Amino acid sequence: MNSSAPLYEGKAKKVFATENPAEYIVQYKDDATAFNAQKRGEWAGKGATNNAITAHLFPLLEAAGIPTHFIEQLSDTEQRVKAVTIVPVEVIVRNIAAGSFSKRLGVEEGEKLSRPVVEYCYKSDALGDPLINTDTALALGWASEEDLTRIRELALKVRDFLVPYFEKRGVTLVDFKLEFGKLPGGEIVLADEISPDTCRFWDAQTGEKLDKDRFRRDLGGEAEAYAEMLRRVTSEV
Repeated sequence: MNSSAPLYEGKAKKVFATENPAEYIVQYKDDATAFNAQKRGEWAGKGATNNAITAHLFPLLEAAGIPTHFIEQLSDTEQRVKAVTIVPVEVIVRNIAAGSFSKRLGVEEGEKLSRPVVEYCYKSDALGDPLINTDTALALGWASEEDLTRIRELALKVRDFLVPYFEKRGVTLVDFKLEFGKLPGGEIVLADEISPDTCRFWDAQTGEKLDKDRFRRDLGGEAEAYAEMLRRVTSEV
């Protein structure tokens, strides 16, 4: 791995340059944060688990026609990816009411939505990733209309792949957050990760939470829940 200072360090990952300007190395950390990093913690193996889950799912999404930045897994905590410029508009896709959606709108957690809800946030740790609409993203130059159309299309394609994938493994995909990046030629691709850090996973039979809500809500058993999700994600059905 390139031993220089990271190009970027986020709450859960570091991004390093490589000798090839078209590629980066992403290193997953064991750090955990919640409530815009007001709550912090860590547990051994978290980074490796998220790396393994993402490295398993991204090639499957690629095969399903969803372009991604993923190239290969390098180690327990590292993967090689295509160098992209991240679009500063995060996408949340909701299938079931939960978390801030329930609190904000007074909808009981667990209520199934009649259709997927797509929401957008401005990617800014300093501002707490505030909710925005597409007009805001356009007016402030964060993305073009074509970018946003493509991002929404890809986000829903990700949903259409993941929902049945997890159903077969006894998991309900409640909601999830995605980030997208642009390749030098302008193509929009799925970036970042898909893991219990970025998704709400509930056991389909018991409703047990198998994601970062265990950390957010002081439920305990975070490492065990993440390990269980890795087991299910990689299981053959």
